[in-house]
Amino acid sequence: MRRARSTTRKSPLARLLTVLAALVGLVVLGAVVPAAAQAAQSPPGVQATGLHISNGRLLEGNGNDFVMRGVNHAHTWYPNQLQSLADVKALGANTVRVVLSDGHRWTKNSAQDVANVVAQCKANRLICVLEVHDTTGYGEEAAAGTLDHAADYWIGLKSVLAGEENYVVINIGNEPWGNTSPDGWTDPTVAAVKKLRAAGFEHTIMVDAPNWGQDWQGVMRANARTVYDADPTGNLIFSIHMYSVFDTAAEITDYLNAFVTAKLPILIGEFGGPADQWGDPDEDTMMATAQQLKLGYLAWSWSGNTDPILDLSIGFDPKQLSSWGQRIFNGVNGIAQTSKEATVFGGGNPGDTQAPTAPGTPAASAVTATSATLGWSAATDNVGVTGYDVVRVSGGSETKVAASTTNGVTVTGLSAATSYTFAVYARDAAGNRSARSATVNVTTTSAPAGNCSVGYRVAGEWQGGFQGEITIKNTGTAAINGWTLGFAFANGQTISNMWGGTPTQSGATVSVAPASYTSTISAGGSVTVGFIAAKGATNTAPTAFTLSGSTCATA
Repeated sequence: MRRARSTTRKSPLARLLTVLAALVGLVVLGAVVPAAAQAAQSPPGVQATGLHISNGRLLEGNGNDFVMRGVNHAHTWYPNQLQSLADVKALGANTVRVVLSDGHRWTKNSAQDVANVVAQCKANRLICVLEVHDTTGYGEEAAAGTLDHAADYWIGLKSVLAGEENYVVINIGNEPWGNTSPDGWTDPTVAAVKKLRAAGFEHTIMVDAPNWGQDWQGVMRANARTVYDADPTGNLIFSIHMYSVFDTAAEITDYLNAFVTAKLPILIGEFGGPADQWGDPDEDTMMATAQQLKLGYLAWSWSGNTDPILDLSIGFDPKQLSSWGQRIFNGVNGIAQTSKEATVFGGGNPGDTQAPTAPGTPAASAVTATSATLGWSAATDNVGVTGYDVVRVSGGSETKVAASTTNGVTVTGLSAATSYTFAVYARDAAGNRSARSATVNVTTTSAPAGNCSVGYRVAGEWQGGFQGEITIKNTGTAAINGWTLGFAFANGQTISNMWGGTPTQSGATVSVAPASYTSTISAGGSVTVGFIAAKGATNTAPTAFTLSGSTCATA
């Protein structure tokens, strides 16, 4: 379920205050930045025992820079889904943020359970960010717990967390203040940090912003130096959550650069991309800016949301990535392109410069309308092969479409009756990459007929543009829960805005993921998606539609 995420989106009234908040933030920043000339680093005499902060950067114990690239996983509500850690690792993640409960609001995760989570993170070569979720929206959400209660929970776990400083970051409490009097966030945050340090914790500590994590009133931004200086070890990192509050490039770059300029460590601890009734987050700028500034990001979330539009995988299945999941793992500035494994797991050996041998030519099997399974003979390496990257080859260009730690993978998200060319690279722990394998050509099958019909009409038209409407009807006897609509334009039309769904367009091909309120189509029922698009002199309607890979009748 998408626990407590709906309220992370800013209300319409709050959005009107964003400009004022930004101006206030700029004024405050003018006071903060000069005082921040001294770099955020561990005080003299403090020995870093693992992941730590120096000069505003998150470093490993050996001094190597570490940039988080990963996802959030709702463990406390889905305790039997620990396979998810291996799945996100296979897709390239180097970090996972794990949802826990201190027992205030949900079932308490025991010390034994947390120890097992940490062990599974380490076995899958993932840095583990552990967070207490019960604090979400305190002061506005009546059921929320306090940071002080969360700190006591962490102290109760000290026996299983001590010695794990190389592998574990403690995120004291998720989104620990709502929109009501968020200036009350600072003192409890300082007190919780001091309480953990007094108890002897040496881990890097992560603190979330108020305003349901989005800090749209600038409280964390204005008080970050005070909170940071309250940590006697200096090993503290700030986490901003970016949803629809951050819907413009200027808001995103301004916020992140403010911390970088002040040399205060920060990452995007949660973010979303799909548009919904609260707005349309600018995930492209979030990911690009994080890459430019070498800041971490952790996408929300792997699976199991009450609002499935934010599920990266469908039903915890790594072979069924949603369009949001494809964007995060395989898109520009995504995890597959930018993630580097922590060197504490044996990677990054500067003495290893020998690349693995090329993998064998991939062979295709189990080809369907939307997927194909590829297998290849393993590569060899003087130290050891740690993974494989599968690429789609088109002319002289390549696009990474999957990653695997074994010599096989199922590529999903393909179009029906379409020819593809794939190849494979091997990589080792030091980052050395093999020569490319030989290629294999795969043609997907035709899409099967489905229990759906699609009606398309032009609702209005003007020079250079038009408004379209698509009605999707469920002609079956069971409800459709979650769907992806596919079609292609014939005359170069391009969608600029959509309601009822989120479009992804590549050339003529359009893929539409549902909004939260159109995701379910009852048996015999229908939903409507509207859009604005640009056009030329000709505006021919699409003639073929698929729903989740199945061919639909046209209405």
